[in-house]
Amino acid sequence: MSAQAASVRAEDPKRRVLKDVFGFDDFRPGQADVIDALLGGRHVLAVMPTGAGKSLCYQVPALVMGGLALVVSPLVALMQDQVAALRLAGVGADTINSSLDREANVAAWRRVASGQTRLLYLAPERLMTERMLEALSRLEVSLVAIDEAHCISQWGPAFRPEYEDLSRLRHIFPNVPIIAVTATADESTRSDIEARLFAERVETLVLGFDRPNIKLAIESKQDSKRQLLRFIERHPGKSGIVYCLSRKKTEEMAAFLEKNGVTALAYHAGMSKEAREANQNAFMTLSGVVMVATIAFGMGIDKPDVAYVFHTDMPGSLEAYYQEIGRAGRDGRKAEAHMLYGLGDIRMRRLFIDDEDAAVEHKKRAHRRLDTLIGYCETAQCRRQVLLGYFGEDASPCGNCDNCLDQVPRADGGAETRIILAAVAQSGERFGAAHVIDILLGHETEKILARGHQKLASFGSGAAHKKDLLTSLIRQLVAGGFLEPDPNGHGGLAIAEKGHALGRGELPFHYRVETRSRALRKMRAAEGSGAEGVDASLLATLKSLRLRLAKERQVPAYVVFSDRTLIDMAERRPRDLDAFAEVNGVGGAKLKEFGQVFLSAIAAHRAGGAG
Repeated sequence: MSAQAASVRAEDPKRRVLKDVFGFDDFRPGQADVIDALLGGRHVLAVMPTGAGKSLCYQVPALVMGGLALVVSPLVALMQDQVAALRLAGVGADTINSSLDREANVAAWRRVASGQTRLLYLAPERLMTERMLEALSRLEVSLVAIDEAHCISQWGPAFRPEYEDLSRLRHIFPNVPIIAVTATADESTRSDIEARLFAERVETLVLGFDRPNIKLAIESKQDSKRQLLRFIERHPGKSGIVYCLSRKKTEEMAAFLEKNGVTALAYHAGMSKEAREANQNAFMTLSGVVMVATIAFGMGIDKPDVAYVFHTDMPGSLEAYYQEIGRAGRDGRKAEAHMLYGLGDIRMRRLFIDDEDAAVEHKKRAHRRLDTLIGYCETAQCRRQVLLGYFGEDASPCGNCDNCLDQVPRADGGAETRIILAAVAQSGERFGAAHVIDILLGHETEKILARGHQKLASFGSGAAHKKDLLTSLIRQLVAGGFLEPDPNGHGGLAIAEKGHALGRGELPFHYRVETRSRALRKMRAAEGSGAEGVDASLLATLKSLRLRLAKERQVPAYVVFSDRTLIDMAERRPRDLDAFAEVNGVGGAKLKEFGQVFLSAIAAHRAGGAG
């Protein structure tokens, strides 16, 4: 460390704590801004991508401020892991929770009361008891941190009512800064947290959602066991997480992988605490272990070398999906997020929502979140553009998702989307997808007749199309930002500015055509991609060049060349333009535009001693 850096550290308490306690020379992007706001006494809502170091955002100021910091966390296992990590760093940390016996909890409280404990981790149910709040009010509480703050909005008061009750904290500790942190909060969820927890008096810092090293892919579900095994066989010796919807499927999938030579462990809430801990410890400490789990596994897991996250079933929302795939690639290396998607998943998710003990509005909101996820699954656009757009970020085509890398069959949906947009506009931009589809199909429902919508010019205009297609198109229009769901949560669809441009014919719209035969071809292609025997180093060089050229032109990578073309190029290793013209997929225009730059890359690789 330079003398100047040492001087800065000495003068800046937060940097001194960062280095001396946690061993880091510098903060990650956004961390210092969050910490400075808290040290200035301001409330903060910090939305940071998974792996960005959210915990340090409250741990560092807690140690700088002194006194006692309260950390509210939803899961016992997560609290215990964080306490153990802090203690290893020499920090006085404790948790009081239902998994500990009374003697251990009493001992922990004594350390808290005597001032030995600097950070106390509590579940909301434990914190929001009158007895605990009264005891804490007699201590010097300097900071309150609420981890996984999206739970305030998404779980709903019927499931964890104490999360709703956390809104009282700003009154109970009126001069104490409160920080809420999460990796998964769209604009609606952020607004909900700001209103409920902070009564709008909060500094919200959104620090970006993009994880560009994670390749995004979705595959039609055909034979999930076979599809999973083929995927894992492409990642030999790598650690990964496989998410399943049910406990039974978790155990079946783990046993299936073990039978096929893959080191796999199961994890779900129905297992004993000892079995869960043993499997989690094995996953965290050994390499090449596949954890097959329900969503009970993962929150707070910080294993850097997870090479992939595979969903055998569709998750519940884009927020859940984003959080779960964020457990891959934390070391910054290439990683994959692969999901299997089928109609049965949609039915199951609908049932889960309908069976939930929650208010009607909460259920409606959950259904709309699910619709958005389905739109993401069905979109023909760059998946990263859709995913980041959902969280309010603009992005260019990423070149690192299946839609960018593999040109799916697409159809021109201009005519179909214009009749959809007309039906939305003519009905007043107040109704949801189901009602709009009834207008398009010419269904004289009670709701249609009551509002006189059978008289609209668009009534029956979509009768030539199947309901499934219209439903998919509406989802893709929402996913692409052409239609906007009502931000107040009432279910209506409104036309965005992009949608108006589409309606005027100023923008094209192509929708994804996914067929069973194509999905089977993709699966077979994955089993034998044709890349065997190809120089992997040269192929990687060509893919990197393709991505750079694609980003310069702001187009998906396949627009430059398909994977098949690059494989053929790597096999042939052409030395001049005539030979390059023989490569499969190279036409005249691409020969002229890209020929010389790819020839140069191949020549440089050859000169480097690769043959």
